[in-house]
Amino acid sequence: MPDFGSPSQDFPKRLCRLDLWLNPVFDEMIGAQPDIALSVLPARGDDARTLAGLRSAHAYHVSAAKDELPRQWFVNAELIAECPDLVCVSSGGAGYDTVDVPACTAAGIAVVNQAGGNAASVAEHTYALLLAVQRRVVESHQRLRHDTGFTREDLMGHEIHGTVIGLVGIGQIGSRVARIAQGFGMRVIAHDPLLDADTIRARGAEPVSLPDLLGQADVVSLHCPLDASTRGMIDARAFAAMKPQAVFVSTARGGIHDEAALYDALRAGHLRGAGLDVWQQEPPPADTPLLALPNVVATFHTAGVTHEARRNVAQSSAQQLMAMLRGERPPQLVNPEVWPVASARIAALLARGPAVQ
Repeated sequence: MPDFGSPSQDFPKRLCRLDLWLNPVFDEMIGAQPDIALSVLPARGDDARTLAGLRSAHAYHVSAAKDELPRQWFVNAELIAECPDLVCVSSGGAGYDTVDVPACTAAGIAVVNQAGGNAASVAEHTYALLLAVQRRVVESHQRLRHDTGFTREDLMGHEIHGTVIGLVGIGQIGSRVARIAQGFGMRVIAHDPLLDADTIRARGAEPVSLPDLLGQADVVSLHCPLDASTRGMIDARAFAAMKPQAVFVSTARGGIHDEAALYDALRAGHLRGAGLDVWQQEPPPADTPLLALPNVVATFHTAGVTHEARRNVAQSSAQQLMAMLRGERPPQLVNPEVWPVASARIAALLARGPAVQ
């Protein structure tokens, strides 16, 4: 893992990241900037060094993987209190579960995410899960490996052509899912409280309420963020409100749906199957009940983990951090209300200029 040195007076702008895996394009882009010092700090094993680096940082690229990043390096009020010079934070993904955005806003810290960087990959994965469930791909594979004496009809699945897909959230990922659905001959409905009806229609879906979506959709697919308004939103009542034999898919975030309630709905036969990329705990324990069901297709939060998406996200993060450290407003501000304060703090940083040799 490269380390471009400790911050020093030779470089007035100090950017830190931890030594968790990141596409090399990030270090290449930041390393090419003569006025930015990049420090790659240990995520584990040398807390004193990492804390010292973050204490002097102006910018922090932080992993968005909540179960991979050690808790002490989450951007929360405690860490912010240790980092008086921190002016901008970039989450390494579309999500920002590892960043306390209100605490950053209160401290005058601009927060960006990389929404859209992995959208194509996540949209594709949505259909990988859906088709695997509907066509019983994993079950067929396992039976071919281990069983004999069964017929093709024993593995008969269902088409998605002509079905209704209901999207809970139609942002950058949901919009791509809607476009792909048209090619499969699906009808698209969507619920997104952050968008008006005309915008939802422009993105390829018929706007509906959440209860109507649950009652009409043959496939319910989640594409919303995890926050206070969505945590636990798809609970036992929501699963009960879904059409009999509907399929549930989530490439959003663990915690939006109730895993125990989903297990009950599947075991009772109310739902046909589920495709799950996200979990309350990641990876989920091997004895997680959902993993034992033959009509569940599971992946390890890999929807956005492709070579292309990881490069896009790393490039986007580097570009936004460089822009902010030049005093420019970035395109993916999570807390836009903080920009007047954050930009003033960045301007003060820039006004210091390079150290005199």
